[in-house]
This record gives sequence, structure tokens and C-alpha cells, in this order.
Amino acid sequence: MDSFLKTLQKKARENLISWSDQQLIAQEFQLTLAEAEEEILQAGFLPTRYQRNQQMISTRQQLHLFQSRVAVIGCGGLGGYILEELARLGIGQIIAIDPDVFEESNLNRQLLSTMSSLGRPKVEVAKQRLNDINPAIRVTAMATAFTKDTGQSLLASADLVVDAVDSIATRLELAAVCNHMKIPLIHGAIAGWFGQVATIAPGEETLQRLYANWHHGKGVESQLGNPSFTPAVAASLQVAEVCKLLLKQGTPVSRKMLTINLLTMQFDEIPLP
Repeated sequence: MDSFLKTLQKKARENLISWSDQQLIAQEFQLTLAEAEEEILQAGFLPTRYQRNQQMISTRQQLHLFQSRVAVIGCGGLGGYILEELARLGIGQIIAIDPDVFEESNLNRQLLSTMSSLGRPKVEVAKQRLNDINPAIRVTAMATAFTKDTGQSLLASADLVVDAVDSIATRLELAAVCNHMKIPLIHGAIAGWFGQVATIAPGEETLQRLYANWHHGKGVESQLGNPSFTPAVAASLQVAEVCKLLLKQGTPVSRKMLTINLLTMQFDEIPLP
């Protein structure tokens, strides 16, 4: 597409394509915003929104992130921060799954929870927020509960899954489905000042080992609650694991659990053989 390349060369400033030019390019070549962004990245140019990524993420890697599909199970405390960071990172296809609506008790910690969003489905609010942040990405909102029966259909197109649920039973079902489908799972959980993060490859049984003595009931978060800052920290660590895994960089928190103690500012790794 010589004319497309010439247009990019004409509009680029230090190899960057501004959002206004990206919109004009999409109109001129009859592309969706997502198609335009993919074509721009494939041509070796970078949308200006990713300018501050380029010292650590190459244009080719940014294209890979844009072509990736990540599912987030839960759009509450952890999930809201995860979704926002994935959108800003440039993950091109995001699947948001949560059956709930926002309630007043969510306002203390959930990024997507506002007075105007009370009573609205969390996935609907999430999709609107992410489209406001980055209209070039594709967001699929599924206002349904994740179960072992629905799991395979919900995750059918996902390259990677992020655990942001608040139920141990659902978390174990999620781990089992991801293992069966051979999809990597980024686990996260929070309670009060504390949190934990792990990356689980297919074939590993990290959560089954972690919760081997659990039989029923909610986790410790039901007793300790959650403040505004704990989900932000754990979610950011989960998104860092997403980025590393997709780009095959760094060392994931695999076959171990990263524990977070914000009261003492202590982070420890616990091996899980």
C-alpha cells in the first residue's frame, strides 16, 4: 500500500503519528481506528500515545501487544486497575467479564466506581472507560458469571487470562479451565494491607496447592476488607506480568508466589514446588 506509506511518511513527526492524524488516515483509507493503528504499527510507525513506551518497548513489540487478546475476570477492585493499565499499555483486544453492578460500598477502592456509575453493569462502565482512553482497541464486555461450564466459551479467543475475582471457588474453577485450555493465568488476590501475585503456566497447579486446605467460604478479604491502595499495587504487578509474558521478557513469578505486605513494605517470594 504505497499511498498509505507515503501518507504516513508525510504526517509523521520523528516517526510518531498523532491521534488526529490517525483519525484522518482511518477516514482516508476507509479503515476502522483499530485497523488504522495496526497498519501504522506494521509500517514501523508509532502512535504518539505510545511515545513514552518506546524506550522499553519497540514498535514491533508494541504491534505484538496490539495484536494480543487478554481476558480479565472481574472488573472490581483489582479488575478496574488491570483493565485501565492494559488499555494504556496498548493491548489491542480486551475481554472484560463480570456479572455485577457497581454498589456504593465499591467507591472506596474500585477505580471504575463513581457516583454516576452506581447501579450500572461493571463491564458496561469498563468498556466506556477503556474506549475513552484508547478508541483504537477492541473491548468485549461480558456481563456474565465465570463458571467451569461457561469458562471455555468465555475464554475461547484469549491468549492470556488475568484473575481479578473475589471468590476462591471461582478462582479454582478459573485455574482449572485455563489449565485445560492451555492458557497462561496471571493470579492476583488482595486483603487489607496484603496481596499476592503469581504467573501460572499450563500444567502448573499453583492455586490448587495454595488453597489445598480450603473447603468453602470466602477468603480472608471478607474479614480484612480492602483500602484504595492495595488493589492498585497488586493490579500493577499483574499487568507487569502480562507485559513480560506477552513480550517474552524478564522473569515471571512462576512456580512461586509473590507476597505483598504494604504495612511493612515487604515483598517476598514463596516457592511452590
